[in-house]
Amino acid sequence: MGTRCEIHRQSAKELPALGHKVSGCGMEIDQNKVEAVLKKPVPRNSKEMQSFLGFASYYRNHIRYFVHMTSILYKLCSKDAVFEITKERWDAYERIKYELTKAPVHILPDFELPFELYMDAAFSQCLGAALHQRQIVDGEPREGVICYLFRQLEDSEARCGATQTECLCLI
Repeated sequence: MGTRCEIHRQSAKELPALGHKVSGCGMEIDQNKVEAVLKKPVPRNSKEMQSFLGFASYYRNHIRYFVHMTSILYKLCSKDAVFEITKERWDAYERIKYELTKAPVHILPDFELPFELYMDAAFSQCLGAALHQRQIVDGEPREGVICYLFRQLEDSEARCGATQTECLCLI
């Protein structure tokens, strides 16, 4: 008899939990939840856009560069903003929908193996990192995502040079 983690890792069952599917392989977005949102019409005002962004934000840890993709849409949610869907905003909206349907399964970490951390200062708007690990799955080595981390740059940080901004990822 092993620990709970070992038992669940060996289990092929999927358990729905708070909008996710959790199995021995890891955790992924429950596509039934995503499907319901994707069937809704395109947001026509800031309140509807806020609702969409709130839903997408719940799954932000599954989407690489989430902050960068959503920053242009969050501007539509401010009180003074004129709600206008430009091509750039439409592309961002469609990209988020696509990423929600194609988000990777987050693997469960194996603390006996080394981790790999990839960091990036993306587009002078946000800092991002991805924690990966190479694990043996079905007898073959495979690299998987454990989680994505990110945050938007403060105004003072955005004025820094590229090297300084990249170094901010380490802090």
